[in-house]
Amino acid sequence: MKIQSLKLVYFSPTGTTKTVVRKIARGINHSNVECIDITRPDARIQSLKTTENELLILGVPVYLGRVPALLNEWLHAMKARNTPAVCVVVYGNRVYEDALIELKDILTRCGCKPIAGGAWIGEHSFSRSETPTAKGRPDARDLKHAELFGRKIREKLISIPSADQIPEVTIPGCHPYRGDSKLWTVDFIAVSDACVQCGTCAVGCPVGAIDPENSRAIDTEKCITCCACMRYCPKHARTMKPGMVMDASVRLSTLYNERKEPEFFI
Repeated sequence: MKIQSLKLVYFSPTGTTKTVVRKIARGINHSNVECIDITRPDARIQSLKTTENELLILGVPVYLGRVPALLNEWLHAMKARNTPAVCVVVYGNRVYEDALIELKDILTRCGCKPIAGGAWIGEHSFSRSETPTAKGRPDARDLKHAELFGRKIREKLISIPSADQIPEVTIPGCHPYRGDSKLWTVDFIAVSDACVQCGTCAVGCPVGAIDPENSRAIDTEKCITCCACMRYCPKHARTMKPGMVMDASVRLSTLYNERKEPEFFI
């Protein structure tokens, strides 16, 4: 089947999911590519519409083994018309559990025809220099794997006459989904005197949890513990307070330090 364009959609607070999705697109090697970054709240106001002449590649990070709950409303509002779709999840070297099959189910209900799916590893949001988990990932090996996946998707598209004839792709996971995608409500970010109120953290927050006029003010009800504000602070003024998030960082670094590899299903 002939695809007129690629539509890359990603939620990527720390940039790992964006990197993987774009590398998959590079493997497909299409001349017409549109990127839609839904990380910022204002990018999730308008719903997405797609057609059967596009290939949708949609990537999200894994939160507690599931698709991030904050995306549910936007994802379920998508309207597709027999659109071939690739499901991509990125997790922090622990487990992706049912996130990939959940994403496939969402896209199917919205009118997509999932053609492939894959799970990649990104540095865990709780990773710190003292307790690293999947530090530096996705790395060159991961991205080579993503580009190979893209080439295999292109080969599959060539072999299929039309979207109506896309065969069912088998994705691992359970029904009903395991776990609860509801995140912690916790005050875990310390802001030091090095903060110059530049606003970088507020601009990068995917849920608008940081006051742009006073970056020390954090709405813990909105915060999704993505740690993007700490990752991108140019003055390194934001650190992790002792408590449950720091304890989780230690556990992750201890229990999940063995390298896991990407998986794809096509």
